[in-house]
Amino acid sequence: MVVSLQVKLKTQLYQSRCEISLVTKSAGNGRFLLSSLLSAHGGGAMGGCCSNDRKAGRQSVGEVDHRAHRTDGGDGGGISNETADAVASLFNSRGQIALFSQIELSLSAHNLLNRDILSKSDPMAVLYVKRRNGNLEEIDRTEVLLNSLNPQWITKLSVTYQFEVVQPLVFRIYDIDSQFHKVSVKMLKLEDQQFLGEAYCTLSEIVSKRTRSLTMNIDHKESKGTNSQLTVHAEEHSNSRVTLEILFRCSDLINKDMFSKSDPFLVISKITDSGIVVPICKTEVIKNDLNPVWKPIVLNLQQLGYKDKPLIIECFDFNSNGKHDLIGKVEKSFEDLEKLYDSKHGENLFLPTSSGDSSVLKSNLYVDKLEERTRKTFLDYIENGCEMNFMVAIDFTASNGNPRLPDSLHYMDPSGRPNAYQRAILEVGYVLQFYDTDKKFPAWGFGARPIDGPVSHCFNLNGSTQHSEVDGIEGIMSAYSSALFNVSLAGPTLFAPVINAAAQIASQSLDQLKYFVLLIITDGVITDSQETINALVRASNMPLSVLIVGVGGADFKEMEVLDGDKEKLHSSTGQITSRDIVQFVPLGETQAQGGEISVIQSLLAELPEQLLSYMEKRDSTPVH
Repeated sequence: MVVSLQVKLKTQLYQSRCEISLVTKSAGNGRFLLSSLLSAHGGGAMGGCCSNDRKAGRQSVGEVDHRAHRTDGGDGGGISNETADAVASLFNSRGQIALFSQIELSLSAHNLLNRDILSKSDPMAVLYVKRRNGNLEEIDRTEVLLNSLNPQWITKLSVTYQFEVVQPLVFRIYDIDSQFHKVSVKMLKLEDQQFLGEAYCTLSEIVSKRTRSLTMNIDHKESKGTNSQLTVHAEEHSNSRVTLEILFRCSDLINKDMFSKSDPFLVISKITDSGIVVPICKTEVIKNDLNPVWKPIVLNLQQLGYKDKPLIIECFDFNSNGKHDLIGKVEKSFEDLEKLYDSKHGENLFLPTSSGDSSVLKSNLYVDKLEERTRKTFLDYIENGCEMNFMVAIDFTASNGNPRLPDSLHYMDPSGRPNAYQRAILEVGYVLQFYDTDKKFPAWGFGARPIDGPVSHCFNLNGSTQHSEVDGIEGIMSAYSSALFNVSLAGPTLFAPVINAAAQIASQSLDQLKYFVLLIITDGVITDSQETINALVRASNMPLSVLIVGVGGADFKEMEVLDGDKEKLHSSTGQITSRDIVQFVPLGETQAQGGEISVIQSLLAELPEQLLSYMEKRDSTPVH
């Protein structure tokens, strides 16, 4: 699916206390390496809200609302209406939204500083999320434990997990003065308490461990030699496992178009406890149809909230300018939708009027399918030992331009500013690296002529003739910059060889809990379209997903076919893809808009569902 997020790209990526940034090793040879710069400030890319109100945005994905409050300023609100629309549509053309899981964190500490003279410290822990601008937003607090240097707090801290976003967390611990012991923890002023130290990590670091536990040192300028530690254990809320599949259709819709019929789609929103309307999913657009039947939407119970709370289901006529016309709406709870499904009757849509009343329409909304089931979640598989193995393939065709010239897509800027290839590697790799324990990543190039050799459409980026793996994201970046000076750019642009190489590796792990993710970064449309489709059809039976990023100003419309959102791919022998494994986004499209805008969230958003679709099929297949 091809949608641009209006989210500013941060070229600095944060891991625990570190900003991972690009620095030049030598401006003369253009080589780059990654270095870790210690910093307790700065923010990771957060996102996923579908509202201008940040609190409402958090509520829309199930995050704590009644206890969370901000103390350090925040970043000034949510995202724009245009961005919210992009976020809502990019996550899944079938109406699904990105993976959100409610996570409860249990905390314990060891060997805290003792701030009291006649007794021991009375500690309380506070959880913050670091926002994009570096400010900390308070999310939750534990209770106060009296006289304890080794506390095990009972209160669980709630936070929302998003796979496609690296979420930096900060835990601060305070000794609560005895005069405040009768004050509610929500009302405590932290500046009146004694600071015992802080610890840092990302949420991905915790949930990607099989134990879902992480122990960190607690930092404080006075704590040297005390070996204070904080242990965090994560549990996924049970509601994340309950999924609801709903198929909607409408009849006799009002025609909003002059020369054709309406292009309807549905937006489903929930009403929060504070009365704010928050979109939670949308269907695909059906062209030129007044009696549309949409593909099923899939929600988990956590996204829905309570079954008896009202949902607003709005039907819009799609307009390319973004100003969609409201055709009609209904307000029904999930329990009401169950009754509609059982009765097989329709519900009349209505339109609000200027007087505040509503006009009932002859148009009807039907629920043709409603199924509730419990399924394993993405994090269930991770806890059971499943790993996501990252692979990358880089386009070295001549259309990228001479790497030594500033107008080349492969140009290494002496200032350290990453080019589009580096940006894609960094952002995708930074998210996926947490789910790969050995962090040895196969890396290939294609469309170039290695020294003293013919043009290759799948060569090892590290120059080895034996193995393709490099060590970590830094290894990919180093191998990429070295390859630019050891190959001659050529062509044409062929994807099939690298897809087949990735599928071959994936095929060797069919009996293991492993899943592979191939990132292909390219500046042009492929010339082996049918061979690529054949490779993708074969690969759809493997534990593999293919992410394609288009860079530069080429016309990538033909690449959308590979995405498979509109229709399944057909091989030259008539076989079709067994499941959706491809995501395509054009990074060049965002560059043309005049800013560094990240689309990586859209690229990664469907990966958990693709992994689940493979694992569920694998688990249900009898062993012969």
